[in-house]
Amino acid sequence: MRLAIMGTRGIPARYGGFETFAEELAARLAAAGHEVTVYTRAHTAVPGVERHRGARVRTLPALRAKTLETLSHTLLSSLDAGRRRYDAVLLCNAANAPFIPLLHARGLPVALNVDGLERKRRKWGALGRAYYRLCERWSARWADEVVTDAAVIQRYYRRAWRRASTMIPYGGDLPYPAGDAALRRLDLTDGGYLLYVSRFEPENNPDRVVAAYRDVPGDAPLVLVGGAPYAHELTRRVRRLAEADPRVVLAGPVYGDEYRQLLFHARAYIHATEVGGTHPALVEAMGAGRVVFFLDNMPNREVAGGTGVAFTFAAGGGLTAALAAFLAAPERLAGLGRAARARVAERYRWDDVAAAYERLLEGMCSASRRA
Repeated sequence: MRLAIMGTRGIPARYGGFETFAEELAARLAAAGHEVTVYTRAHTAVPGVERHRGARVRTLPALRAKTLETLSHTLLSSLDAGRRRYDAVLLCNAANAPFIPLLHARGLPVALNVDGLERKRRKWGALGRAYYRLCERWSARWADEVVTDAAVIQRYYRRAWRRASTMIPYGGDLPYPAGDAALRRLDLTDGGYLLYVSRFEPENNPDRVVAAYRDVPGDAPLVLVGGAPYAHELTRRVRRLAEADPRVVLAGPVYGDEYRQLLFHARAYIHATEVGGTHPALVEAMGAGRVVFFLDNMPNREVAGGTGVAFTFAAGGGLTAALAAFLAAPERLAGLGRAARARVAERYRWDDVAAAYERLLEGMCSASRRA
């Protein structure tokens, strides 16, 4: 097959979960003999990189504005795809649903990975939430195949929009990293710190994690990996909180081997997202065998499957109490890390994810040829 992946910031992965997904999937599909092109935004692309891990990198510009960046890039990608001889398009993010008719007009079948329920993110106002709800309707109506990444999202689309979907999660079985450059750069020791990984968005709660850690005894560093191009006020708040606690390390965005170094050498991982389905960072931490503390909600419980410690931000203790108890006696929870790794090996392997997408796309292409 000749395949196009669009709707993400592209590869090499330098932003978030969708980009990691695009890279890992494209690499495996390319290794299986398919011709894969990943559309990449010019401001996140690595200069001069036209191929990455066997996939072609197609770089196009995007408007640098929170509400227009994704849509402007996907519009250009859709127009460009119409001039090329692809067999199918894998479109990411329900926000891009308005472009499905444009792709269909060029004879391209479309599988749409809708991600989570984006309209529930606190960063969006009433207009943004209304737009995303409309996009959910369009996704259900227009996509040749709808892909959901968690059972809770699959049930939502069936209940709210009467649309069946194929549930394919993300992978979490990352290879063990070489070296310890990231630890040396941040003055960290193996197993001596706690790790938080996420974009600094309101519903990911980086500020509340830092505030909760303030009352945790001990001297173990709390390392925050991530940032956000548009959430300036939240980023300033996190920095102010970090300045008040010398144990907090703001590592900024970290990718590739250095990210895996920080993940595999952490004592534990903290996951505080409120919105979404299967979060890549959560399954990656589980795959690395870390003890995982996760915000208690349905998607996170589905992924952890009893192999982590659920917490809330309740005034009675919540995350603060859970981390204090762990740091006082970490050996009591060591079995959770082993159980988490086993769960990823059973349910969240990238090879299995890629095989499921390959079957889906092949079936979609066969149906398109018959039509």
